[in-house]
Amino acid sequence: MQENSFTMTDPLGVNIHVYEWLPEPEAPVRGIVQIAHGMCETAARYTRFALALTGAGYAVYANDHRGHGKTAGKVNLLGDTGENGFYWMRRDLLQLAGIASSRHEGLPIFLLAHSMSSFLAQKLMCEHGNEIYAGFILSGTNGPRNMLRAGETLAGMQFRLQGALHRSVMLNGLVFGSYNRSFSPVRTAFDWLSSDTQEVDRYIADPFCGAICTTRFFRDFFRLLREIQARETLLTLCKTKPVYLFAGAKDPVGMQGQGVLRLASIYKEQGLGDVEYRLYPEGRHEMLNEVNHNEVTADVLDWLVRHLPAESLLQSNAI
Repeated sequence: MQENSFTMTDPLGVNIHVYEWLPEPEAPVRGIVQIAHGMCETAARYTRFALALTGAGYAVYANDHRGHGKTAGKVNLLGDTGENGFYWMRRDLLQLAGIASSRHEGLPIFLLAHSMSSFLAQKLMCEHGNEIYAGFILSGTNGPRNMLRAGETLAGMQFRLQGALHRSVMLNGLVFGSYNRSFSPVRTAFDWLSSDTQEVDRYIADPFCGAICTTRFFRDFFRLLREIQARETLLTLCKTKPVYLFAGAKDPVGMQGQGVLRLASIYKEQGLGDVEYRLYPEGRHEMLNEVNHNEVTADVLDWLVRHLPAESLLQSNAI
Protein backbone atom coordinates (compact mmCIF):
# COMPACT_ATOMS: atom_id res chain seq x y z
CA MET A 1 0.00 0.00 0.00
CA GLN A 2 1.17 3.51 -0.85
CA GLU A 3 0.52 6.06 1.91
CA ASN A 4 0.40 9.80 1.28
CA SER A 5 -1.17 12.87 2.81
CA PHE A 6 -2.00 16.34 1.63
CA THR A 7 -3.93 19.44 2.64
CA MET A 8 -6.93 20.86 0.87
CA THR A 9 -8.20 24.36 1.60
CA ASP A 10 -11.96 24.78 1.77
CA PRO A 11 -13.89 27.92 0.73
CA LEU A 12 -13.57 29.43 4.24
CA GLY A 13 -9.79 29.02 4.17
CA VAL A 14 -9.70 26.08 6.58
CA ASN A 15 -6.86 23.66 5.82
CA ILE A 16 -8.24 20.12 5.86
CA HIS A 17 -5.77 17.26 6.40
CA VAL A 18 -6.31 14.35 4.00
CA TYR A 19 -4.96 10.80 4.02
CA GLU A 20 -4.51 9.03 0.69
CA TRP A 21 -3.98 5.27 0.54
CA LEU A 22 -3.39 3.68 -2.87
CA PRO A 23 -2.76 0.20 -4.26
CA GLU A 24 0.79 -0.63 -5.25
CA PRO A 25 1.85 1.09 -8.50
CA GLU A 26 1.60 -2.07 -10.60
CA ALA A 27 -1.96 -2.82 -9.43
CA PRO A 28 -4.93 -1.38 -11.36
CA VAL A 29 -7.42 0.76 -9.46
CA ARG A 30 -11.05 -0.27 -9.92
CA GLY A 31 -12.84 2.14 -7.61
CA ILE A 32 -12.56 4.77 -4.88
CA VAL A 33 -13.66 4.51 -1.27
CA GLN A 34 -13.92 7.73 0.70
CA ILE A 35 -13.97 7.25 4.48
CA ALA A 36 -15.58 9.74 6.84
CA HIS A 37 -14.59 9.17 10.47
CA GLY A 38 -16.71 9.51 13.59
CA MET A 39 -16.93 12.04 16.39
CA CYS A 40 -13.83 12.56 18.58
CA GLU A 41 -11.56 10.32 16.52
CA THR A 42 -9.32 10.66 13.45
CA ALA A 43 -9.07 9.27 9.95
CA ALA A 44 -5.68 7.73 10.82
CA ARG A 45 -7.55 5.04 12.78
CA TYR A 46 -8.73 3.56 9.46
CA THR A 47 -5.27 2.63 8.19
CA ARG A 48 -5.79 -1.11 8.72
CA PHE A 49 -9.10 -0.99 6.86
CA ALA A 50 -7.47 1.03 4.08
CA LEU A 51 -4.82 -1.69 3.73
CA ALA A 52 -7.55 -4.23 2.98
CA LEU A 53 -9.27 -1.86 0.55
CA THR A 54 -6.11 -1.03 -1.38
CA GLY A 55 -5.25 -4.72 -1.50
CA ALA A 56 -8.59 -5.25 -3.24
CA GLY A 57 -7.86 -2.52 -5.80
CA TYR A 58 -9.47 0.59 -4.29
CA ALA A 59 -7.99 4.04 -3.88
CA VAL A 60 -8.88 5.33 -0.42
CA TYR A 61 -9.27 8.91 0.78
CA ALA A 62 -10.16 10.17 4.25
CA ASN A 63 -9.95 13.63 5.78
CA ASP A 64 -9.75 14.68 9.40
CA HIS A 65 -12.91 16.73 9.94
CA ARG A 66 -12.83 20.27 11.28
CA GLY A 67 -12.03 20.15 14.98
CA HIS A 68 -10.51 16.68 14.66
CA GLY A 69 -7.05 15.17 14.22
CA LYS A 70 -4.45 16.96 12.16
CA THR A 71 -7.03 19.40 10.80
CA ALA A 72 -7.45 20.74 14.34
CA GLY A 73 -3.68 20.42 14.74
CA LYS A 74 -3.55 20.90 18.50
CA VAL A 75 -5.26 18.99 21.28
CA ASN A 76 -6.74 22.17 22.78
CA LEU A 77 -8.50 22.88 19.46
CA LEU A 78 -10.30 19.53 19.28
CA GLY A 79 -14.07 19.27 19.52
CA ASP A 80 -15.19 22.47 17.82
CA THR A 81 -16.09 22.47 14.14
CA GLY A 82 -16.80 26.20 13.85
CA GLU A 83 -19.96 28.06 12.97
CA ASN A 84 -22.26 25.96 10.77
CA GLY A 85 -19.67 23.21 11.21
CA PHE A 86 -21.89 20.34 10.16
CA TYR A 87 -22.75 22.11 6.91
CA TRP A 88 -19.07 22.74 6.22
CA MET A 89 -18.07 19.17 7.08
CA ARG A 90 -20.48 18.00 4.37
CA ARG A 91 -19.02 20.50 1.92
CA ASP A 92 -15.51 19.28 2.81
CA LEU A 93 -16.54 15.70 2.05
CA LEU A 94 -17.85 16.75 -1.35
CA GLN A 95 -14.70 18.76 -2.05
CA LEU A 96 -12.53 15.74 -1.27
CA ALA A 97 -14.77 13.52 -3.40
CA GLY A 98 -14.14 15.89 -6.30
CA ILE A 99 -10.38 15.72 -5.78
CA ALA A 100 -10.40 11.92 -5.53
CA SER A 101 -12.53 11.58 -8.65
CA SER A 102 -10.24 13.91 -10.60
CA ARG A 103 -7.24 11.73 -9.65
CA HIS A 104 -9.01 8.56 -10.79
CA GLU A 105 -11.16 9.80 -13.62
CA GLY A 106 -14.12 7.66 -14.57
CA LEU A 107 -14.02 5.40 -11.51
CA PRO A 108 -16.98 5.07 -9.11
CA ILE A 109 -16.61 6.57 -5.65
CA PHE A 110 -18.34 5.14 -2.59
CA LEU A 111 -18.74 6.96 0.72
CA LEU A 112 -18.21 4.92 3.89
CA ALA A 113 -19.26 7.03 6.84
CA HIS A 114 -19.02 6.03 10.50
CA SER A 115 -21.13 7.20 13.45
CA MET A 116 -21.32 11.03 13.43
CA SER A 117 -20.34 11.00 9.76
CA SER A 118 -23.08 8.49 9.00
CA PHE A 119 -25.52 11.27 9.90
CA LEU A 120 -23.64 13.67 7.62
CA ALA A 121 -24.00 11.01 4.92
CA GLN A 122 -27.72 10.63 5.60
CA LYS A 123 -28.03 14.35 4.88
CA LEU A 124 -25.81 14.10 1.78
CA MET A 125 -28.10 11.36 0.47
CA CYS A 126 -30.76 14.07 0.29
CA GLU A 127 -28.44 16.70 -1.19
CA HIS A 128 -25.85 16.92 -3.96
CA GLY A 129 -24.02 13.86 -2.74
CA ASN A 130 -26.31 11.65 -4.74
CA GLU A 131 -24.86 13.23 -7.89
CA ILE A 132 -21.31 12.27 -6.91
CA TYR A 133 -21.35 8.98 -5.05
CA ALA A 134 -22.02 5.56 -6.54
CA GLY A 135 -23.27 4.27 -3.19
CA PHE A 136 -23.31 4.82 0.55
CA ILE A 137 -22.06 2.63 3.40
CA LEU A 138 -23.19 3.68 6.87
CA SER A 139 -21.36 2.23 9.89
CA GLY A 140 -22.52 2.55 13.50
CA THR A 141 -25.52 4.60 12.48
CA ASN A 142 -29.08 5.05 13.74
CA GLY A 143 -32.55 6.00 12.61
CA PRO A 144 -35.07 8.41 14.17
CA ARG A 145 -34.88 9.07 17.89
CA ASN A 146 -36.70 11.14 20.49
CA MET A 147 -35.76 14.20 22.58
CA LEU A 148 -33.65 15.85 19.88
CA ARG A 149 -35.40 19.20 20.11
CA ALA A 150 -34.95 19.16 23.88
CA GLY A 151 -31.25 18.43 23.41
CA GLU A 152 -30.89 21.24 20.89
CA THR A 153 -32.70 23.64 23.24
CA LEU A 154 -30.48 22.67 26.16
CA ALA A 155 -27.35 23.07 24.05
CA GLY A 156 -28.62 26.45 22.84
CA MET A 157 -29.18 27.62 26.42
CA GLN A 158 -25.69 26.58 27.46
CA PHE A 159 -24.32 28.21 24.30
CA ARG A 160 -25.91 31.53 25.29
CA LEU A 161 -24.90 31.31 28.96
CA GLN A 162 -21.35 29.98 28.65
CA GLY A 163 -20.36 30.70 25.08
CA ALA A 164 -19.86 28.80 21.84
CA LEU A 165 -16.49 27.33 22.85
CA HIS A 166 -17.44 26.05 26.30
CA ARG A 167 -16.49 22.37 26.68
CA SER A 168 -19.79 20.87 27.75
CA VAL A 169 -19.34 18.04 30.22
CA MET A 170 -23.11 18.14 30.74
CA LEU A 171 -23.96 17.64 27.06
CA ASN A 172 -21.21 15.06 26.69
CA GLY A 173 -22.82 13.11 29.53
CA LEU A 174 -26.25 13.51 27.97
CA VAL A 175 -25.06 11.99 24.68
CA PHE A 176 -22.63 9.33 25.92
CA GLY A 177 -23.42 8.82 29.60
CA SER A 178 -25.67 5.78 29.18
CA TYR A 179 -23.61 3.95 26.56
CA ASN A 180 -21.73 1.68 28.96
CA ARG A 181 -24.82 0.53 30.87
CA SER A 182 -25.37 -2.56 28.75
CA PHE A 183 -21.88 -3.89 29.39
CA SER A 184 -20.43 -5.64 32.42
CA PRO A 185 -17.87 -5.57 33.78
CA VAL A 186 -16.98 -2.01 32.77
CA ARG A 187 -13.25 -1.38 32.60
CA THR A 188 -13.14 2.11 31.02
CA ALA A 189 -15.47 4.91 29.96
CA PHE A 190 -15.15 3.72 26.36
CA ASP A 191 -15.92 0.00 26.62
CA TRP A 192 -18.98 0.60 24.43
CA LEU A 193 -16.69 1.21 21.45
CA SER A 194 -15.42 -2.36 21.11
CA SER A 195 -15.13 -5.63 22.97
CA ASP A 196 -11.45 -5.68 21.92
CA THR A 197 -9.72 -4.19 24.96
CA GLN A 198 -6.56 -3.41 23.01
CA GLU A 199 -8.53 -1.27 20.57
CA VAL A 200 -10.20 0.57 23.44
CA ASP A 201 -6.84 1.18 25.07
CA ARG A 202 -5.41 2.50 21.80
CA TYR A 203 -8.31 4.94 21.55
CA ILE A 204 -7.78 6.16 25.12
CA ALA A 205 -4.02 6.52 24.61
CA ASP A 206 -4.48 8.67 21.48
CA PRO A 207 -4.41 12.36 22.50
CA PHE A 208 -6.54 13.18 19.45
CA CYS A 209 -9.40 10.89 20.53
CA GLY A 210 -12.07 11.32 23.18
CA ALA A 211 -12.22 15.12 23.41
CA ILE A 212 -15.21 16.85 24.98
CA CYS A 213 -16.94 18.93 22.35
CA THR A 214 -18.20 22.50 22.57
CA THR A 215 -21.71 23.76 23.11
CA ARG A 216 -21.72 24.99 19.51
CA PHE A 217 -20.83 21.51 18.27
CA PHE A 218 -23.60 19.82 20.29
CA ARG A 219 -26.20 22.43 19.29
CA ASP A 220 -25.46 21.89 15.61
CA PHE A 221 -25.27 18.11 16.03
CA PHE A 222 -28.75 17.92 17.57
CA ARG A 223 -30.01 20.17 14.77
CA LEU A 224 -28.58 17.85 12.10
CA LEU A 225 -30.16 14.79 13.75
CA ARG A 226 -33.55 16.51 13.71
CA GLU A 227 -33.16 17.54 10.08
CA ILE A 228 -32.33 14.10 8.71
CA GLN A 229 -35.43 12.51 10.19
CA ALA A 230 -37.79 15.30 9.08
CA ARG A 231 -40.41 14.23 6.54
CA GLU A 232 -39.46 16.99 4.10
CA THR A 233 -35.85 15.79 4.16
CA LEU A 234 -36.75 12.13 3.62
CA LEU A 235 -38.84 13.09 0.59
CA THR A 236 -35.66 14.27 -1.16
CA LEU A 237 -33.75 10.99 -0.66
CA CYS A 238 -31.95 9.70 -3.73
CA LYS A 239 -33.68 6.44 -4.58
CA THR A 240 -31.29 5.13 -7.22
CA LYS A 241 -28.08 4.62 -5.21
CA PRO A 242 -27.36 1.48 -3.16
CA VAL A 243 -27.06 1.72 0.61
CA TYR A 244 -25.37 -0.70 3.02
CA LEU A 245 -25.84 -0.38 6.78
CA PHE A 246 -23.72 -2.35 9.22
CA ALA A 247 -23.49 -2.21 12.99
CA GLY A 248 -23.04 -4.20 16.14
CA ALA A 249 -26.21 -5.66 17.58
CA LYS A 250 -25.04 -4.32 20.96
CA ASP A 251 -24.15 -0.85 19.70
CA PRO A 252 -25.83 1.73 21.97
CA VAL A 253 -25.67 4.36 19.22
CA GLY A 254 -27.97 2.22 17.07
CA MET A 255 -30.17 1.26 20.04
CA GLN A 256 -28.83 -2.30 20.03
CA GLY A 257 -29.67 -2.71 16.36
CA GLN A 258 -33.26 -1.51 16.53
CA GLY A 259 -32.43 1.93 15.18
CA VAL A 260 -30.53 0.42 12.27
CA LEU A 261 -33.46 -1.84 11.39
CA ARG A 262 -35.79 1.15 11.59
CA LEU A 263 -33.56 3.18 9.27
CA ALA A 264 -33.42 0.35 6.72
CA SER A 265 -37.20 0.10 6.88
CA ILE A 266 -37.61 3.85 6.34
CA TYR A 267 -35.33 3.79 3.31
CA LYS A 268 -37.33 0.95 1.80
CA GLU A 269 -40.58 2.77 2.55
CA GLN A 270 -39.20 5.84 0.77
CA GLY A 271 -38.60 3.77 -2.36
CA LEU A 272 -34.87 3.03 -2.22
CA GLY A 273 -34.48 -0.06 -4.33
CA ASP A 274 -31.17 -1.40 -3.00
CA VAL A 275 -30.86 -1.38 0.78
CA GLU A 276 -28.86 -4.02 2.66
CA TYR A 277 -27.96 -4.26 6.32
CA ARG A 278 -25.90 -6.48 8.60
CA LEU A 279 -26.00 -6.66 12.39
CA TYR A 280 -23.17 -8.53 14.12
CA PRO A 281 -24.53 -10.37 17.19
CA GLU A 282 -21.90 -9.45 19.81
CA GLY A 283 -20.61 -6.30 18.14
CA ARG A 284 -20.41 -2.90 19.76
CA HIS A 285 -19.98 0.50 18.11
CA GLU A 286 -16.78 0.25 16.06
CA MET A 287 -17.23 -2.89 13.99
CA LEU A 288 -14.06 -2.15 12.01
CA ASN A 289 -12.20 -2.36 15.34
CA GLU A 290 -14.07 -5.33 16.77
CA VAL A 291 -12.63 -8.78 17.45
CA ASN A 292 -14.20 -9.96 14.17
CA HIS A 293 -13.02 -6.98 12.12
CA ASN A 294 -11.71 -9.29 9.38
CA GLU A 295 -15.22 -10.68 8.84
CA VAL A 296 -16.69 -7.18 8.81
CA THR A 297 -14.10 -5.98 6.30
CA ALA A 298 -14.76 -9.00 4.05
CA ASP A 299 -18.47 -8.20 4.08
CA VAL A 300 -17.81 -4.59 3.04
CA LEU A 301 -15.54 -5.76 0.23
CA ASP A 302 -18.20 -8.21 -0.94
CA TRP A 303 -20.81 -5.42 -1.04
CA LEU A 304 -18.45 -3.13 -2.92
CA VAL A 305 -17.58 -5.66 -5.63
CA ARG A 306 -21.26 -6.45 -6.14
CA HIS A 307 -21.93 -2.75 -6.75
CA LEU A 308 -19.07 -1.95 -9.08
CA PRO A 309 -20.06 -1.06 -12.63
CA ALA A 310 -19.18 -3.57 -15.34
CA GLU A 311 -16.10 -1.70 -16.54
CA SER A 312 -14.62 -1.67 -13.05
CA LEU A 313 -15.27 -5.37 -12.68
CA LEU A 314 -13.13 -5.94 -15.77
CA GLN A 315 -10.34 -4.20 -13.87
CA SER A 316 -10.93 -6.48 -10.87
CA ASN A 317 -10.30 -9.58 -12.95
CA ALA A 318 -6.82 -8.31 -13.65
CA ILE A 319 -5.93 -7.94 -9.97
